[in-house]
Amino acid sequence: MKQMTGKKEARRDLRNCIIAVVLAFIFLFPVYWMIQISFKSDAETFGKILSYYPREFTFAPWLVNLQDKTFLLSLRNSFINGFLTMGITLLLGVPAAYGMGRYRVRGSSVFLLVFLVSQMLPASLTLTPMYLIFNKIHFLGTHFTAPVAIAAASIPFAIITLRPYFKSIPVALDEAARLDGCGSFRAFVSVMIPAVKTGIVTIVVISFLNGWNDLVYSMTFNVGETMRPLTANIYKFQNAYGTKWNCIMAYGTILVLPVILLFVFLQKYIVGGLVAGAVKD
Repeated sequence: MKQMTGKKEARRDLRNCIIAVVLAFIFLFPVYWMIQISFKSDAETFGKILSYYPREFTFAPWLVNLQDKTFLLSLRNSFINGFLTMGITLLLGVPAAYGMGRYRVRGSSVFLLVFLVSQMLPASLTLTPMYLIFNKIHFLGTHFTAPVAIAAASIPFAIITLRPYFKSIPVALDEAARLDGCGSFRAFVSVMIPAVKTGIVTIVVISFLNGWNDLVYSMTFNVGETMRPLTANIYKFQNAYGTKWNCIMAYGTILVLPVILLFVFLQKYIVGGLVAGAVKD
């Protein structure tokens, strides 16, 4: 009986493994296709014979991007968007989550409901009121404009994710910090934040990627070409004479590279943070 059960479990594990490999191939093949085209020459890219790997390996499409001043400006702007969004989200979201998780806040259930509803609102719905507000206070056309708008959506997510973490920390940890002479702020920085580092890493990654991948807010609030992020300038390889697909694929690879690296090296923290934040109360 045990042998039959063991064989069934082995077959089930093999089936799950095969399904996982097939799904991984389906989802990763477009990424592979983009990367391999980025290393092809123009002749091979537009050749009649389809190849699944570069036969004439070249870095020319990458150099076209990396030597372009407009591309470097866009790269800088994307990093600025990502880091500023991350900083604003952490600065406001983490203390708010701590307050709602550790203290009794009147109307906290209403606040959480508002935060959840805000996650469902499309960006197009908030663009017009934000534009009118920013225009009224002369806040348009700065490097802080788009990150502030992006962070407005990232902060509720940070609070919803981190609140269960802070709520699950034993009260004895606060009391021990007080006995050691820590004030409220020092206890928060030295004791509470290290205790929820998995959730903090999750918020860091998600908020940075929200800023890095933004297109709508950056194009609406920053009309100058020198302030556009990478997501806004990929069209420049399309003109009346055709489309340089190898250069576009190199551009796209550079654009998704930080996303891939973050998820590869921080995958366990991201998954663990989202799951833990979802099940703790």
